[in-house]
Amino acid sequence: MSRAWSEKWAREGTARFVAAVAGLTDDQLREPSALGGWSRAHVVAHVARNADALVNLMQWARTGVETPMYASPRQRDDDIDRGAELPAAELRADLLRADERFATRVAEMPPEAWRAEVRTRQGRRIPGAEVLWMRSREVWVHQADLGTGITFAGFPEDFLVELIGDVMGALKGPGLRVEAAGRHWTTGAGTASVSGPPAAVAAWLTGRSAGADVEGEKPELPDWL
Repeated sequence: MSRAWSEKWAREGTARFVAAVAGLTDDQLREPSALGGWSRAHVVAHVARNADALVNLMQWARTGVETPMYASPRQRDDDIDRGAELPAAELRADLLRADERFATRVAEMPPEAWRAEVRTRQGRRIPGAEVLWMRSREVWVHQADLGTGITFAGFPEDFLVELIGDVMGALKGPGLRVEAAGRHWTTGAGTASVSGPPAAVAAWLTGRSAGADVEGEKPELPDWL
């Protein structure tokens, strides 16, 4: 995918995520999200801290000095928990500041830095430009995780097609063939075959739905990310 498209999706997804959060009352932020064990405030705090983690990767790509996304898994979890406990107004402001730090760092990146190699939290080696796609995934998928009625059906189809390809590229476990939007992807032996609208397929692959609108023999999938 092109860097321009990833940056566009990140920008548009950020605006929509911020709008969704702004539409929640303080009490609604404390209610459970669609992610088990997390309130909506946890989802917001996670998205904010992810922005800062990706700023770290851009710093690494720009300077060559190793700067991991998070100091440790414990630090990541603790930061999310602390953010979820902030008063609602402070949490919303924290999200906006994190988004601004991310956007500022994107604007400051020289062309060669986008080609520099960094490592994700899972240890995967990627070019700096992939940070933009990583942010796109976060701000779009977690809109649905807020549990406010936002679904993948309202997301851009080109983003959803890219998301399907991304998940299929990382999928470990069952052999699977997926068809959506006139395209197909195969992983493993491809022994199971499913098809459906991009929104339905992407939601099922990422564990955001049971796949009611996905046709075919649906195998048990491992956790995504």
